[in-house]
Amino acid sequence: MAAAPPTSISETRRGLAYALGSYLLWGLLPLYFVYIAAVNPFEVVAWRIVFTLILCALLLTITRGWGETTRLLRSPKLLGIIAVAGLVIYLNWQTYVVATSTGHIVEAALGYFVNPVVTILLGVIFLRERLRFWQWFALGSTAVAFVIISIGFGTFPWFALLLAFSFGIYGFLKKGLGGRVGALPGLFLETLMLLPVAAIILGYLQSTRGTLDLFHSPPLVTAMVIGTGITTAVPLLLFAAAARRISLTAIGFAQYLAPTMMFVIGWLVLGEEMPVARWIGFGIVWLSLVILSVDLVVSARRNRREIPPITGPIPPVIGP
Repeated sequence: MAAAPPTSISETRRGLAYALGSYLLWGLLPLYFVYIAAVNPFEVVAWRIVFTLILCALLLTITRGWGETTRLLRSPKLLGIIAVAGLVIYLNWQTYVVATSTGHIVEAALGYFVNPVVTILLGVIFLRERLRFWQWFALGSTAVAFVIISIGFGTFPWFALLLAFSFGIYGFLKKGLGGRVGALPGLFLETLMLLPVAAIILGYLQSTRGTLDLFHSPPLVTAMVIGTGITTAVPLLLFAAAARRISLTAIGFAQYLAPTMMFVIGWLVLGEEMPVARWIGFGIVWLSLVILSVDLVVSARRNRREIPPITGPIPPVIGP
């Protein structure tokens, strides 16, 4: 799927609305999982896999997208990458749900703030990319921020690290797939391959606890657990629609909306602790992001003057 230049101002505005809508939903997601925190977090993610798979199957039927899905099933190489991507996004989902249901939303926000820096690091490691000075500065500053937070808060921010790297590796894998895999068929196949994982989790919980929380929860909680399929697929599809209408730079700036909302929810709404060390660490990370953003804009303008514009695959993004 290639990112095409917007054809009109109305299309650009629509793309911005789709992007803001997707990140707004991802930003509000912590409140969703906090409300169903009484349900075992591993059970929540298992049901999330099941109901996302069902929803994707329905959408593929409505949009007549089974042709592309069948084509992907005939490509062992692509299926292998999709399978690995599925396992990585499972780690991301599980970490996120555990973090949000145990009072670590601020730390989860840190993980998504750090994600752009992790993406740069993966490019250095696997693609041997050469970094500019300010990119190196952002990498070093982020490492310092984690050290400060760890020393000042007394514990290492494992949730943030796992979320940042799982999100980054997932994006790296999807970037390798390029335009060969659409958002909806890709999500369907990823959840399809995770179905055995979900079955093992549900079977284990059933055998050890004698029951599953879903069947003994209040009706609203049960409906919200079932609704995790919608909260997974809808923001992703909104993002895919946005990526076809607006520039990748605009999407890059919009992605900071979700972790900003998560941070505010964790700090002001749910009252998570923000000692001095955390403020210093977050401040360093935010400074790094500002510098990276300015560097990105300057570099993009320089490149537009030097080479003609090109189109490429949409950025591989999936929300929490």
